[in-house]
Amino acid sequence: MFHKEGAKIILITTFLVAATAILAGEFISILWLQKAIQVLALIMLVLVLQFFRNPKRDVVIDDNHIIAPVDGKVVVIEEVYEPEYFKDKRLMVSIFMSPINVHVTRYAVNGIVKYSKYHPGKYLVAWHPKASEENERTTVVVENRIYGEILYRQIAGALARRIVNYAQEGMQVVQGTDAGFIKFGSRVDLYLPLGTEVNVKLNEKAVGGKTIIAKKQ
Repeated sequence: MFHKEGAKIILITTFLVAATAILAGEFISILWLQKAIQVLALIMLVLVLQFFRNPKRDVVIDDNHIIAPVDGKVVVIEEVYEPEYFKDKRLMVSIFMSPINVHVTRYAVNGIVKYSKYHPGKYLVAWHPKASEENERTTVVVENRIYGEILYRQIAGALARRIVNYAQEGMQVVQGTDAGFIKFGSRVDLYLPLGTEVNVKLNEKAVGGKTIIAKKQ
């Protein structure tokens, strides 16, 4: 199953790969070179297909849990100042996605979207300290009945050139459902209330819609 955001790219890539394979067979007489070009073209198609994969996840909905919004590695767990919406300190949990991760963004909690804003910006590597303030990004705040307002930020990386965000202010959203997509490498930061009991550790691999980032007993 592939994400709808990849439909155009997959179609174009498939056409180019097929054309490359046919042309190589027709115009390149050196057999090893012909086969090498065809294999490289096929590998390119496989990479595009795996990037836009959208595996079905059976999400256990629970308002006491904040789940991982994306697949990736937990790279930051720390108290930081959030300057855009809260303008105070929050507990930030940051998940870095490599190009081989699933890049679907999912809602971490149930609730109502209180804020949703896109910011154009730079394309620093996603783990750069200034990426969350200077890179292309979107900021979304969802109000949950247990945790109050939870902010997540989709941040483009060095390879990413387009962030897709489906959240609109006033929407009622369901935990684990599709919230957007980030193309080709990125990061998502979660901003939680201070004192939230975090359920993950640094360098732990998170699975979007599955891994419990924080929970209340």
